[in-house]
Amino acid sequence: MFSYLLLAPLLLNNSSAHSLFEIFKAVSSMSVDWLGYGYAALIASGGVIGYVKAGSVPSLAAGLLFGGLAGFGAYQISNDPNNIWVSLATSGALTGIMGKRFYGSRKFMPAGLIAATSFLMVGKLCVALVQKPQES
Repeated sequence: MFSYLLLAPLLLNNSSAHSLFEIFKAVSSMSVDWLGYGYAALIASGGVIGYVKAGSVPSLAAGLLFGGLAGFGAYQISNDPNNIWVSLATSGALTGIMGKRFYGSRKFMPAGLIAATSFLMVGKLCVALVQKPQES
């Protein structure tokens, strides 16, 4: 499907060499937040696994909610690298919630894993925030 999107402007424009160059230039300059999408998939799949293994509907709902928010945040970062706020709020909330659960249970799975990956995401986003100053 992606290749059809790339070929559509070629069919509509006569200067195919110039158009092809412009299309590949635009595609290659996109910065996709692969870590953010992977983090979102981890969160959502954790909720699904919790539902399948234990029948936990709250785990499914929270996993899909926070996974969806993390995916939306990764989408926003992919479009504008300075727009980190949804991802930062989502990973910060999960760091606090799952960190508290890990502190109480001392079980690495799932609370420790999610707390650790969320903490790493907060660190990644804070580094991105410091390296790319906001325009006023």
